[in-house]
Amino acid sequence: MGAATFIAAGIIAGIDAIAREATLFAAIWFLAGGIDDLMVDLVYGWRRLQLWWRGPVPEPVLPPATAPGRIAIFVPAWDESRVIGAMLGTALARFDYPDYRIFVGTYPNDPATIDAVAAIAEHDSRVRLVIGPNPGPTTKADCLNALWRALLRDEARDGERVMAIALHDAEDMVHRLELRVFAHELNGYDAVQLPVMPLRKAGSPLVSGHYCDEFAEAHAKQMPVRQTLRAGLPFAGTGCAIRREMIGRIADVRGGAPFDAESLTEDYELGLTIAAMGGRTVFTRTPEAPGGPPVAVRAYFPDRFDAAAKQKARWMTGIALAGWDRTGWSRAGAIGDHWMRMRDRRAILEIPVLALAYLALATWALSLAGHIAMQSPLPAYPAWIGWLLGFNFALLGWRVAIRTLFVTRAYGWREARWSPLRLMVGNMVALAAARLAMLRYLAMLAGAVPQWDKTEHDFPEDAELAAG
Repeated sequence: MGAATFIAAGIIAGIDAIAREATLFAAIWFLAGGIDDLMVDLVYGWRRLQLWWRGPVPEPVLPPATAPGRIAIFVPAWDESRVIGAMLGTALARFDYPDYRIFVGTYPNDPATIDAVAAIAEHDSRVRLVIGPNPGPTTKADCLNALWRALLRDEARDGERVMAIALHDAEDMVHRLELRVFAHELNGYDAVQLPVMPLRKAGSPLVSGHYCDEFAEAHAKQMPVRQTLRAGLPFAGTGCAIRREMIGRIADVRGGAPFDAESLTEDYELGLTIAAMGGRTVFTRTPEAPGGPPVAVRAYFPDRFDAAAKQKARWMTGIALAGWDRTGWSRAGAIGDHWMRMRDRRAILEIPVLALAYLALATWALSLAGHIAMQSPLPAYPAWIGWLLGFNFALLGWRVAIRTLFVTRAYGWREARWSPLRLMVGNMVALAAARLAMLRYLAMLAGAVPQWDKTEHDFPEDAELAAG
């Protein structure tokens, strides 16, 4: 054997070793994650089986359009002049509820958004323009605290408290019936969350569309599973409402500010805080008509890869990284809640495994090319490795099938046919987001002040087609 051949054989052997070790490590972790996901599916299946065994359950009935109390709607808005006018105009025209007021939080260094809100507030007393004391961007929670203080001033002036506070984003397409659902559910609960149904942008079936897939599964399966396990229900940051008394209790505990201004994911943390304080939250899928789609919030999500990675980096930083020290764990013995919080933080652990899996694929390709070039046999591995990989592929097939099922139910088969490819796109977005999240988290640990790192938003041009 010549020196060149010997060196080439050594390189190929090294590539084989890297491929083998990367494959084994990734496969073991994928197995753990796949079983974790399968357990959620089994809990969901058991829940559906119980409902079937008990017999037909009547669908929730929409309450009449009466007002047991005023609902204050908080809309934080930093650099939202492109969408806030259309959002407010649509909300005012659509809400089927007689007593509400929309508080829009703006910043003194954002005159375009201020002007857009003022143009509507000038002609409709249901819109309240609030200009916060701090220049933007701060955090979304800081803006919400400014709205809370404005509400307190209004309550003191009017001598009357609101019944509840609802949260919306500046790009949301509200549902005309949602305030009626809030008022009805808050008779028995301290907080309520509606489903969020992302709208897919034309021309972006993969990046924009993968949000449709993720929310279709999260808000039709995972949230009901959390309720079944009696785990804390995190809010989506939009389409949720909290009783005024509960918000007041949180404000008292936090020195007057109910939203944590240092949090990047105040919505997620707020839901867990309510649960920790003994509050009861319900996730409801109330149909807008018998047999019809649920009353839900619709909105466009990012349709570009970089914008999606930027947005998910904020979620990952606040939930998967900062969540370890900010929200901690649940009370002792709350196994279901511990499990769900671990799943929330699992994303940051999955990213290096996913990267390693892609490395394994690349090294296997190099190994195959090298062995073909050298006319040498491929290395032999124990049979159990093949069984491990086969089981993982079976779990992956099950995962794709389950997601496709939920997307079909929410959006129809034409959207569901994209689901397998969107799963891969979602993984790539997560890989990019993880790097940004880690850099942001390290900066926070070094003392950096959290800021509202938002993306540009769009509002549907055809409001009637976009929402019920």
